[in-house]
Amino acid sequence: MNDRIILHLDMNAFFASVEQQANPALRGKPIAVIGSSGRTVITTASYEARKYGVKTGMAIWEAKRQCPQLILVIGDNRKYTYTSSRIFRMMLDYTPLVEVFSIDEAFLDVTHSLKIFGAPERIGYLLKARIKHRFGLTCSVGIGPNKLLAKLASDMKKPDGLTIIRPDEVSQVIDPLPIKDLCGIGSRMERHLNLLGIKTCGDLGRFPVDILKRKFGVTGLHLHDMGLGIDHSPVIPASDQDRVKSVGHSMTLSRDISRRQDILKYLLQLSEMVGRRARRYGVSGKTISLYVRYADFYSSFGKQQTLANPINQSDDIYRAAVDILNTVELQQPVRLLGVRLTNLQHRVAQLPLFPQERRKALMVRAMDAVNNRYGDFTVTFASLMDTQEKGSHVISPAWRPNGIRCVDVK
Repeated sequence: MNDRIILHLDMNAFFASVEQQANPALRGKPIAVIGSSGRTVITTASYEARKYGVKTGMAIWEAKRQCPQLILVIGDNRKYTYTSSRIFRMMLDYTPLVEVFSIDEAFLDVTHSLKIFGAPERIGYLLKARIKHRFGLTCSVGIGPNKLLAKLASDMKKPDGLTIIRPDEVSQVIDPLPIKDLCGIGSRMERHLNLLGIKTCGDLGRFPVDILKRKFGVTGLHLHDMGLGIDHSPVIPASDQDRVKSVGHSMTLSRDISRRQDILKYLLQLSEMVGRRARRYGVSGKTISLYVRYADFYSSFGKQQTLANPINQSDDIYRAAVDILNTVELQQPVRLLGVRLTNLQHRVAQLPLFPQERRKALMVRAMDAVNNRYGDFTVTFASLMDTQEKGSHVISPAWRPNGIRCVDVK
């Protein structure tokens, strides 16, 4: 583990760059990729737009205020997943140890590839050149002795950079950096650490580990290691990754809704999306989570319920989600809804023993078979027949080119 060479490849403004390559009229101009519904936010922005302060997650009106000449482009998920899959396949030419981190990021363990390709920088430049030649896209590459440092390095020179952090340079490089630069330290953890007087990576590495353990438990040890640039986690290829821990979908609605019957309709739609994916991959879950974001965009809540037995049929998921909804009093109209199935069990599906349950299972299988062949919601519940929205229009960063995270794209 101590002599590893890890490479992190991060595509630059991926969605926006793909759109600019597909449409030459957009090149060199400030563009932002958005979802196809009327209620959406900035998914990503080109570097020309970022110069004006346009950021991911920003409301469209706010982005337009920052950059009045901003060009909005509706995202094309199939285009992004196609390109991403082929870039990941390209990485396998250099090492079988490729871990897809998100739709536009991956880790490569090239420790044993150096005998073939030479220096790790050469592998980085070869990948950059091939991606540029094949797709016209740029990426930033970070190289380090572990995943933490490789990702940190890839963020140091954007766009189109290549940075290497050598083992004897770790302390010199990371000590002055703010702790928020470390992958895994979000804004909430940053606030907690700031209250302890920890502002930089050097502060974190020097802070008494026993206090971190008392404050954060086992996570405290991990934080201490991060401050020292230590990360023993392996690069795990898709074939060896742990089984997924959750299946979920969320939906930003085209308009705010308050009526209970409207909310129930979307909960049923989300429950069918979650259930269908769970059934496809042979998982059931005992815990149902409901997430609601209110009309003011900033207020939200999440609540979960654990059942006695695991479920994966859509109507069971729906009933559990409705049970959760019945325990809360909504404070505002609803802007976004999400349903998630966790506490999963992986097992081969068997037909139920009792005739009524067996008929229901066979009916669900038939619905899934039709929808898998002819498209989502070809066969669906009668109450969803007039529902126009078919789920999220923005692909999740957790997407993978195969397996349970390979969410159907529109």
